[in-house]
Amino acid sequence: MQTQSYGELKLFIDGEWIGTQGRTTEDVINPATGEPIGALPHATAEDLDRAVSAASRAFKTWRVTTAYDRAKIIRKAADILRERAAEIGRRMTLDQGKPIGEAVPEVHISADILDWTADEGRRTYGRVIPSRLPGARWFVTKEPVGPVAGFTPWNFPGVIPARKISAALATGCTMVIKPSEETPSTVLEIARALQDAGLPNGVLNVVHGKPAEVSEHLIASDGIRKITFTGSTNVGKQLAVLAAQAGVKRATMELGGHAPVLIFEDADIDHAIRVMVHAKYRNAGQVCISPTRFYVHDSVHDRFVDGFAKAAAALKVGDGLDPEKQMGPLANSRRVPSMERMVADAVSRGAKIATGGERGSNRGYFFQPTVLADVPQDAIIMNEEPFGPVAVTARFSSFEEVIGEANRLPYGLASYAFTQSAKTAAMVSDAIEAGMVGINNNAISMTETPFGGVKQSGYGSEGGSEGMEAYLVTKFTSQS
Repeated sequence: MQTQSYGELKLFIDGEWIGTQGRTTEDVINPATGEPIGALPHATAEDLDRAVSAASRAFKTWRVTTAYDRAKIIRKAADILRERAAEIGRRMTLDQGKPIGEAVPEVHISADILDWTADEGRRTYGRVIPSRLPGARWFVTKEPVGPVAGFTPWNFPGVIPARKISAALATGCTMVIKPSEETPSTVLEIARALQDAGLPNGVLNVVHGKPAEVSEHLIASDGIRKITFTGSTNVGKQLAVLAAQAGVKRATMELGGHAPVLIFEDADIDHAIRVMVHAKYRNAGQVCISPTRFYVHDSVHDRFVDGFAKAAAALKVGDGLDPEKQMGPLANSRRVPSMERMVADAVSRGAKIATGGERGSNRGYFFQPTVLADVPQDAIIMNEEPFGPVAVTARFSSFEEVIGEANRLPYGLASYAFTQSAKTAAMVSDAIEAGMVGINNNAISMTETPFGGVKQSGYGSEGGSEGMEAYLVTKFTSQS
């Protein structure tokens, strides 16, 4: 099944690259064609145990390696990723589908994450507390939590693993990571860059397999002290239960969202359209912070829908390897029927198709950039995250009404608002239930800023100094 243009896929355990020999494999599919491009080996139970054992052994020496020396290795790996970005990005497009113009920059962003986090690892400070006991010293230190099991999805196969790997390694933890089996190539290249930069064997291990089996095995292992997961809310709940049952293990959960966008009557409509069209159809809408529920003031609703639909219809859709294309296919065959089901349900309840609404090609997993207007509250797509290139609109007339709609769902990851009123902006920031809020922009996911949600969108943060805390334990010492 392997093609020379995609390359061979392997496991990475204790510094060793392990191929398909004697192991179950699964096909990796190019979503632009629906055809297999590689064979991915599944880790055996023995492989998983070996990976955990390697991470546990390496932790003993990695944790006492100075933060300065850890940072040098991670930053060198970042430079290697930049040198290889064109080829890594091409392979990302092959297995994930996103346009090459998004894939290559994602590799560079992943390198930036490694750079920033490496330096932040040198700033995991403790503190001295004035003691109330004469002659005693009270001080607080931060220590690495231990070997980590990481689980990452298919939509951002570079950025999401880079966040987890770099924060764990920079703070002195080791990791066993299971990336999505649908998009495995990028994590393997991150591991290769770190190995080439001098990372000791066992500090990072990469495994693949049936997700439920691998996650259950790793989380139950005595050698794993923490888990970090990015994915759906339903799967996150299951892993959180496993982590609790396995010894109340620490967990960071970055789960689903259903981001509302509030367009007030005084908003710069043209600016809102430019910003949100890019944000909505980036990665074909397969982004956990993708804007989806557009609540537009009744006085500007029709103008916004007309402009947004025209901009969406003008996007060039096709194979991501074509540099002219602005949107690629959905990542797997499951996504297209899901889009069709949600669109049909909304239309049956009275929504109007402003543009799109259909499959985009007979080959591959394409769906047209779609805008649905005047979508009723009881439509499936108003209550379940579409995770695809479909935007929906509804009208509102008052601040209280739109805040109620924005906060109605049990998710609270990202939210957006457009207004030229400083008062309204402040009111939105205070009232909205979300971990991240973008007002007049979509710049809510940066290397140096915290990324995380509230309610059923998860707990814990990645990115920023807050993302380092997830891999550290706090120790208080009273010495006299």
